[in-house]
Amino acid sequence: MSDFRIKTYQVGQIGTNCYIIFREQLKRAVIVDPGDEGAYILEQCRKLSVTPEAIFLTHGHFDHIMAVKEIKQAFPEVVVYAGEEEKMLLADPSVNLSDNMGRLCSLAADRYVTDKETVEAAGIKAEVIATPGHTQGCVCYYIKKEDVLISGDTLFLESLGRTDLPTGDQFTIIRSIKEKLFPLPGDTMVYPGHGDVTTIGHEKSYNPVASYRG
Repeated sequence: MSDFRIKTYQVGQIGTNCYIIFREQLKRAVIVDPGDEGAYILEQCRKLSVTPEAIFLTHGHFDHIMAVKEIKQAFPEVVVYAGEEEKMLLADPSVNLSDNMGRLCSLAADRYVTDKETVEAAGIKAEVIATPGHTQGCVCYYIKKEDVLISGDTLFLESLGRTDLPTGDQFTIIRSIKEKLFPLPGDTMVYPGHGDVTTIGHEKSYNPVASYRG
C-alpha cells in the first residue's frame, strides 16, 4: 500500500485549496499554493508531523501565494517552485491582484520550471505541465506514480479557470486543457485550486471544454 498522502485545506477569502502532500515514512512535505493563513498551514504541518521541504505554485495570483513568505520565514530552507513565465506576475502586486486586497505581495520563486521538466521534493516526483491560459505562466504538477494531477486554476470540476484577469486568454486555456491535460489517463485524480476533486475521465465527458470546436 502506498504511503502517499494528500491533505486539502481551504484558505483565504476565496477558499483556495492549499494541499499538503507527503509520504508517511519520510515525514517531509510539499505545500501547494499556500494562498493565505500561513500560521494555520504551518499548524496543520505540525499536526501531521511533517516538515515542509518545498512549495509548488501553480500560478501567481494573490490567493495562491499570500502565505509563501510566512512559511519561508519559519522554514528558510523551503524551495519555492513556479512556472518560468510567471516571474512578472509574481513580482507585481498590480498584476497578481494583491494590491486590490490591500496586502501588497511581491515574491520570486527559488526555482522556475518549464514544460515537461521533472521536479522532486519530499519523495514526491512530479512532471511540470505548462498550461497557459488562466495566466501566462500557469503550470500543473502531474504525479504519475500516484495518478494525481494538481491542476491549479486551469481545470475545475466541470469547469475551467477564468481568463479575464491579467495575462489570461480563453482560447489558450482551452487548448492547454485539451492538448495537455485530457490526454492523461482517465483515472487520474484532479486536485484543483478551488472546488471539489474530479478525474480526467469525468472532465472529458462532462466539461464544456470537451465539446468546444473553436
